[in-house]
Amino acid sequence: MKNHLNQLSLFNTLTRTKEVFKPLKKKTVTMYNCGPTVYHDQHIGNFRTAMTVDLLKRTLLHFGYAVKHITNITDVGHLTDDVGGTGEDRMQIGARREGLTALQVARKYEKLYRADIQSLNNIPPFKWTRATEHIVEQIALVKKLERLGFTYHTSDGIYFNVKKCNTYGALAGLASVRLQAGKRVALGDKKNPQDFALWKFAAPGVARQMEWQSPWGVGFPGWHIECSAMAMKYLGSTIDIHLGGIDLIPVHHTNEIAQAESVTHKQFVRYWVHGAFVLEGEEKMSKSKGNVKTMTWIRENNFSPLDYRYLTLQTHYRKELSVSVESLAAARTAHQQIVTFILSAPRRGGKIITDKLKKFDDAIADDLNMPRAIAVLWDVLNGTFEPADKRATILKFDEVFGLNLRKEKHAVVAVPPMVTALVKKRAAARAEKQWATSDALREEIKKLGWDVSDTPSGQTVAPVLY
Repeated sequence: MKNHLNQLSLFNTLTRTKEVFKPLKKKTVTMYNCGPTVYHDQHIGNFRTAMTVDLLKRTLLHFGYAVKHITNITDVGHLTDDVGGTGEDRMQIGARREGLTALQVARKYEKLYRADIQSLNNIPPFKWTRATEHIVEQIALVKKLERLGFTYHTSDGIYFNVKKCNTYGALAGLASVRLQAGKRVALGDKKNPQDFALWKFAAPGVARQMEWQSPWGVGFPGWHIECSAMAMKYLGSTIDIHLGGIDLIPVHHTNEIAQAESVTHKQFVRYWVHGAFVLEGEEKMSKSKGNVKTMTWIRENNFSPLDYRYLTLQTHYRKELSVSVESLAAARTAHQQIVTFILSAPRRGGKIITDKLKKFDDAIADDLNMPRAIAVLWDVLNGTFEPADKRATILKFDEVFGLNLRKEKHAVVAVPPMVTALVKKRAAARAEKQWATSDALREEIKKLGWDVSDTPSGQTVAPVLY
């Protein structure tokens, strides 16, 4: 284990400060993240969050920790109104849309999600936990909350009374009596606007595909209870790190804390790590806005999932990321240059450049500062070191970056449209014997990361070799 291991710092949403990371157990980290609601394709913003989870896990492994990581699969109970806990179950919507059962829809989109996660080279979690396979645990947690006096019955379910939880809203930085989310919630027969459903009753005359017997009759779990129940089952009453998108802070993660801590009287999570949104233009990418881009969109535009992964490395996880064809094209060019070098460099005899590794470690230990770490990679690539040493060092970095460079067999060279257009202009200039223009265009092409060569059969282009 490395001497500077305890210098890993993470921004903790709960305290709103960057803190030195110290796990409960010296050499093992427990980690949980909220996975997808599997009623539809996930968008690339969801996958950015998943890659943040993976980068943290890889960083912890790099620094010598063992990591026990759980990712949940929400396949029941996530209603269309996240805040009020009302509306239709999204799994029912998916079933109706596709003419399948709710369970078939869940398994279909879980399979697609896990395939996309694999294509991004994420390390799989210790366990994927499905909400539908943990109904017993969720009912048991609701029963404990009921016995301790934190719940009450309404006409449609069992609800958590937030006024009974003195620390409610601490994660979001709001006191329970003034939580703004309540302004958007119809009170109905709830006692407080922020009270949330733990268990929903089967509605009379409404056919649902996913219902279970419970002490309160037939029904189904609320959305929030699954994460508290499953996290505590597999990781214990207090876990080291919980991750997710920032949109989960004010409601879902706040409610997870309330459920867990009301039962255990212990801190549920020691470090909360949240990633920022991916933007479409200047707006958050979301299904409700109809502006989502999926991994299918990435591939249809001739980018690889690892091109997208490289793009995400260039922006800190707590900053918003705008994704466009242009930004992906630039990321692809840079990614291909790295791959081309790795394939061309000697495979044996290389030594890790220790001072560059120290700079890299300092960067990732500073709240996963991947843009700074990427800059160190380019310092190595552009430096005057032996090619074999460059290769060995970059491959060491890639244990964290996750670009799968060690397993690359060949560079997938897709010439960006901008480069293709400049090559055509250069061909026209050469045909007119405009040599100065031709040379200027060659330099412009090189600035974009591509070499152009003149051969008897015409021009050829290839990524710049460093």
